[in-house]
Amino acid sequence: MSKSKILIDKVAKLIEQGMITSKDLGDEIKNILKFKQDEIINKLNFVSKDEFEIQKKRLDKIEKKLNEVLKKKIKPKKAKKS
Repeated sequence: MSKSKILIDKVAKLIEQGMITSKDLGDEIKNILKFKQDEIINKLNFVSKDEFEIQKKRLDKIEKKLNEVLKKKIKPKKAKKS
């Protein structure tokens, strides 16, 4: 059964029972959509912007150190060939 059909079935049952107003219906749909949004975000393992910036700075620092080490290894080899 498709997810949209499940939603429609739930809403139809509530309407049949006379337990829902148009405001309740809107709130229920918002809650369902919010829950689905949160579920998708959790599956994708997103990180906060702060966490991303911290990791980016760490990676830049490591990359800079690696480049320095590589430059030091390359310079002595060129000096020996001369």
